[in-house]
Amino acid sequence: MNRQLRRVGTVVLLMFIALFCSSTIIQVFSVDQLKSDPRNVRNLDDSYAAERGAILDSDGNVLAKSTPSTDVFKYQRVYTNPAVYSDVTGYFTFNQANPGIEGALDAYLSGSANDQFLSNLSSIFTGKSVQGASVELTIDPKVQQAAWDAMGNNTGAVVALDPKTGAILAMVSKPSYDPNTLSVHSTSKFFVAYNALIKSPSKPLTNRATAGDLYHPGSVFKLVVAAAALDSGKATADTEFQNPAALQLPLSSAFIHNSTNQSCGPGATASIATAIRLSCNIPIAQLGASIGEATISEYASRFGFGKPFALADGNFDVTPSIYPTGQDAPHLMLSAFGQSDDRVTPLQIALDSAAIANGGVEMQPTLIKKIIEPDLSELKVLNPKIYGTPISPTTAGAVRDMMISSVAAGAASNARIVGVQVAGKTGTAQNGVHDPYTLWFTGFAPANDPQVVVAVVIENGGGRGQDAFGNQIAAPIGKAVMEAVLNK
Repeated sequence: MNRQLRRVGTVVLLMFIALFCSSTIIQVFSVDQLKSDPRNVRNLDDSYAAERGAILDSDGNVLAKSTPSTDVFKYQRVYTNPAVYSDVTGYFTFNQANPGIEGALDAYLSGSANDQFLSNLSSIFTGKSVQGASVELTIDPKVQQAAWDAMGNNTGAVVALDPKTGAILAMVSKPSYDPNTLSVHSTSKFFVAYNALIKSPSKPLTNRATAGDLYHPGSVFKLVVAAAALDSGKATADTEFQNPAALQLPLSSAFIHNSTNQSCGPGATASIATAIRLSCNIPIAQLGASIGEATISEYASRFGFGKPFALADGNFDVTPSIYPTGQDAPHLMLSAFGQSDDRVTPLQIALDSAAIANGGVEMQPTLIKKIIEPDLSELKVLNPKIYGTPISPTTAGAVRDMMISSVAAGAASNARIVGVQVAGKTGTAQNGVHDPYTLWFTGFAPANDPQVVVAVVIENGGGRGQDAFGNQIAAPIGKAVMEAVLNK
């Protein structure tokens, strides 16, 4: 009898332990996941009952705020200058997953983050309504507007950041949209507006700076290959390669050419430094074959290829860029100058340049300057973090010098700024036999004490098909953004 009672007691005890563990997991360890689950309607209802915190630019200007509503919900989300900031703020709507900062920092904005427990508890005792925290972004309004204006009617994206801190100063994607049309209290109205945007061939809901279908990087990827060659010790800036006007790919009847369809400067050979300055494909293709896929892949990974970045307190994910592996000889040579199956985001290209600008140290990119409680106390402040050190200071300096030459006397001449030394690199990526080119510029200024790094991508050849180059359209946009920072 006693043995049976002990067995029953043991089973009951185990059941209580299981119940305790499961409830602890749900209430403690899974709380953030449950709060952010779009199916959690009660949490969404609560977020409309509280005054949601504002989203501010780095100067404190309001980009998104909650105003009193006349319907059953207490507040309505409103966006100022909506198209310019839509890919940063995202939108906040009923019972749907929310993109941008609205989704990434929903817990803070709605006042439900674990960090806000004590302030919410205080509100209960004092009789005050619960309010969400405000989020101050790193986005500089003058730089953001300059990027928006410089893009004009082009399709593409601009990213500007501070290489010393990783703070994103501008992030523009065009075409854009008005988040006010999606931040509604009616699911049916939301889907009318949402479906119209989804069906648009211009894909306005895609943040081209951080996601989407990604782009062939073209010649801006040559910076990674040159850095890999120098840093691995397999070449120097003066290492030379054969300099024909056309080069037949191994195992293939196809030929590759430089953008000019001529050799890379005079002479039977051309150095890596000359190839970067003039943006030549043939010497870099030979360099890629020389150092091998494993070396290029290793350094691409060091810069961040293949890895996700989160731009806002562990959220706001960025689609990883791609450097392919397992390539045959011809595709390896094509990939060395940004073709083959190379795919990138503009943010990744900006980070490549930022590591070069910052002496080989790549900072974790971020959109968050600070998170502010309703009583104006600071919950969190930007704490710059090192993402990695992909290359040595010596390598960074050597590649920087090549980029300076590219602007001063090479293929990136339209990025010149009077009285300022600029480092830059253009790119003109092919997308198919008859498809328009993708145009690029990346660079930083001042070259010896960088205050800003920029990456620009323009789709569809800027409306000129295959008759335009990165230096014609992308470089002037990059110049305008850098000037906006330097003239502050």
